[in-house]
Amino acid sequence: MTEDELDAPGGRTPGPVELREHEVRTALLDLLAEVGTATATEAAARLGYSSGLCSFHLRQLARFGRIEEAPRAGGRARPWRLRREHPVEDAPTGEDFGDLARGLEDESWRRWLARRDQVPETWRRDEAFSAVAHLTPDEVERVAEAIRAVLAPYRDREQRPLARPDDARPVALIARLFPLLPEPDDAEQG
Repeated sequence: MTEDELDAPGGRTPGPVELREHEVRTALLDLLAEVGTATATEAAARLGYSSGLCSFHLRQLARFGRIEEAPRAGGRARPWRLRREHPVEDAPTGEDFGDLARGLEDESWRRWLARRDQVPETWRRDEAFSAVAHLTPDEVERVAEAIRAVLAPYRDREQRPLARPDDARPVALIARLFPLLPEPDDAEQG
């Protein structure tokens, strides 16, 4: 069976070898969805397959348009990422992206609340908080910079899965700094 037959809709039922190949590809796609980018070597270390097998299937996934090469940071490493679905001109606007991001944050929060009793005890705590502070525009900027500085040591883990400790998991970190506007009725009365 050729690669085209293997991936063609309506192809014959895959045998044990083809099934394993699909399992490898599925695992690779899942990994790229989780970590953003990975090389064949990083994928192999993470998934328990050989780097040669991962390299082969990453190339096949690229051939079928599912993934693409990611920009290289230098050196010989060949990172891959999920293929971007839309060209730049079809990219969502900043407002669309903000709405999408807030919706995903809310959905993730609801899923956490519904299922947190199913995770290991060490992960059952959350640190949700909110605050109102009276700040100037310059102070808002300084607070945002301080938050970015606190998160800076962990940013490389997004693109470098091997930099993550074994027990690290994705954690949502959400901060919104915006002025609170009065309700329309309050403004009219004040």
